[in-house]
Amino acid sequence: AELELREGSVLAFCTDGLVEGRDRDAEAGQALLREALAGPTESLDATCDRVLHALLPSGGAADDVALLLARTRGLPAEQVATWDIPADPSLVAPVRKQVVEQLSAWALLEASFTAELVVSELVTNAIRYGSPPIRLRLIHDSATLICEVSDTSHTAPHLRRAKTWDEGGRGLLLVAQLTQRWGSRHTAEGKTIWAELGLLGEE
Repeated sequence: AELELREGSVLAFCTDGLVEGRDRDAEAGQALLREALAGPTESLDATCDRVLHALLPSGGAADDVALLLARTRGLPAEQVATWDIPADPSLVAPVRKQVVEQLSAWALLEASFTAELVVSELVTNAIRYGSPPIRLRLIHDSATLICEVSDTSHTAPHLRRAKTWDEGGRGLLLVAQLTQRWGSRHTAEGKTIWAELGLLGEE
């Protein structure tokens, strides 16, 4: 299913243990959930607390409960930079140079060393193991810099421990060590590998 959401929309994902119980069916629980979410949308943490307080008995739930809230938001075009990358390993160095130039334009040069390493690893992996076309995207706000590399292969990446004599296999391990978090998402066209760097310490 594809839905268009306005900026600022709040999405709620939950397990059935939140809405169903011994004395409440799923339909009644979903009505309670909608009512709890209809209140003022302050911080997502506060909204989670309000929802859990409204739906769970004071003694705790009989079933496992998980609740995830996410808010949609857009970023101005000047906070996003995108490049199409030819599948040529010799072009990784010029791509790194473009990244540093973009970070300089954003006044984020303090993040350039880590960003260069992360971009280098992700782009090299996409060239080596992915399928063209390959796209690099940088996104930043006041707190984070996200590096995304997309290609048309559906093969998911995985961390592996390289042996001492292995020439490769350390790329994603390095990315995981250098960033706050990283992951992958599948798309209709292939996959995107992303890594998030914190910027709050860069002032």
